[in-house]
Amino acid sequence: MRKILIVGAGQSGLQIALGLQSQGYEVTLMSNRTADEIRSGRVMSTQCMFHTALQHERELGLNFWESQAPNIEGVGVSVAGPDSSRVIDWVGKLDGYAQSVDQRVKMAGWMETFAQRGGQLVIHGAAVSDLDYFSRTYDLVLVSAGKGELVSMFERDASRSPYDAPQRALAVAYVHGLGPRPEHPEFDAVRCNLVPGVGELFVMPTLTTSGRADILFWEGVPGGPLDVFQGVKDPGEHLALTLELLEKFLPWEYARATKVELTDAGGTLAGRYAPTVRKPVGRLPGGGLVLGVADVVVANDPITGQGSNSASKCAASYLSSIVSHGDGVFDEAWMQGAFDRYWATAQHVTKWTNAMLGQPPEHVLNLLGAAGDLQPVADRFANGFNDPSDFENYFYEAELAEGYVAGVAAA
Repeated sequence: MRKILIVGAGQSGLQIALGLQSQGYEVTLMSNRTADEIRSGRVMSTQCMFHTALQHERELGLNFWESQAPNIEGVGVSVAGPDSSRVIDWVGKLDGYAQSVDQRVKMAGWMETFAQRGGQLVIHGAAVSDLDYFSRTYDLVLVSAGKGELVSMFERDASRSPYDAPQRALAVAYVHGLGPRPEHPEFDAVRCNLVPGVGELFVMPTLTTSGRADILFWEGVPGGPLDVFQGVKDPGEHLALTLELLEKFLPWEYARATKVELTDAGGTLAGRYAPTVRKPVGRLPGGGLVLGVADVVVANDPITGQGSNSASKCAASYLSSIVSHGDGVFDEAWMQGAFDRYWATAQHVTKWTNAMLGQPPEHVLNLLGAAGDLQPVADRFANGFNDPSDFENYFYEAELAEGYVAGVAAA
């Protein structure tokens, strides 16, 4: 029986742990918090998981909340004009629904399941010195904790990381009481509101510890008018700021948010980080090697909503690489190969995300505008959130974009 240590109990670490456990591996999972501490703590993220990522969970029988979470059937895009009116506004339909489950609910539930199924759960923060010791007693060590000292073991890949500073200041509020969208209220959708030069607001339905809720998620250009949440510790003040900015920049979203209240005292989050791709193999002082997982090695800005999707896809890819390796040695060549297989998918996410962080070129604005008149264009853009590789076919180059829109218009 092969022994595997996973450090970090997020989407990817837990998905791999539960997947390996079901295949008969002896798995140890290290978390710096108990399931109860996670469940009663602060929100950790926004997350909207699209069809492919959800399918990875279904294949492992981990879709415990699928019947309770809202089915997100569309992705809407609005662009604010200089006078705070909407100059672009449309909703694309998804081929398969998306869902959002508060990670406090999911990670706590999965962690308890792992322990109930006989997994070795260690509640302890891990330092590099701990891993130095553990690497000698396990066949493979996976590092899935995307923050803190352990990340420093993985060298930044400058060729794949165009940014060395945060590109957005992030501010999240989980709320009850948001009114329905005025357009297509008959189905749930994620709303992407773009305020050129200022930032973005995402609104998504979710399942949280107290049932159905909505997430209000500001992404502000650093130093701009949305970059005001640093140092705000009081949840009530955080929500008040969120609404004040809504009223100023996105009055159509503010109109349905006048009665909202926070889901709980832990329902806010603010921060920033530089989008970074790192080398996948970490070297320990004693000579041992560890493999980086998900956002340890590929951390994109959340502007394209890919974090939990990428984590799920990374877990599925690594799980396949581990199981298919059988009794082989998990050496540096295998680790690099496992990452390269994941990068074949992840590279499209990174390219698209970095493109969306910049000032959109004219052909992209034209494409978003055309989606308001041509439903197939809106639908295709929406489904790109599930499979970002499709953007290669029509999004990045003006000639491809113009040809695609002209073809749809003529059809």
